[in-house]
Amino acid sequence: MNGLVGSAVRCLRVGSVCWTGLRVDGHLSCSSVRFLCAAAGQKDFAEIVKKDKVVVFMKGTPAQPMCGFSNAVVQILRMHGVDDYGAYNVLDDQDLREGVKTFSNWPTIPQVFFNGEFVGGCDILLQMHQNGDLVEELHKLGIRSALLDEKDGKSK
Repeated sequence: MNGLVGSAVRCLRVGSVCWTGLRVDGHLSCSSVRFLCAAAGQKDFAEIVKKDKVVVFMKGTPAQPMCGFSNAVVQILRMHGVDDYGAYNVLDDQDLREGVKTFSNWPTIPQVFFNGEFVGGCDILLQMHQNGDLVEELHKLGIRSALLDEKDGKSK
């Protein structure tokens, strides 16, 4: 029973909302990042990576990344105003961690997918951010980068 309860407590099902804590004004802030409950045994990666426009397999969660590379991916997405994406914590399930590596034929975590297509890891996303390609790729997904608003002098 404890194992079942622990599994339920540790994971949020796809579509759940992650509460990130209190804001300065005393209200709860909320992020629409969705998580995979690895215990549910849902490992059809072709379907998982198509569920959201942007999907990230990472160590930890967007609210609490557990490695510098995963944190960098979260920060890059945050800079572009991308906060609605599927996030899958590979530390919760070794099968998930190894399965996504096999699926993408990419040996490292984090891994980023756009519209079901593998983009790359932290290094690729950082390079796309630095050379402006990320703004264009997000546009193809129907996502307007927040950096365009800053560039145009608009506030979000």
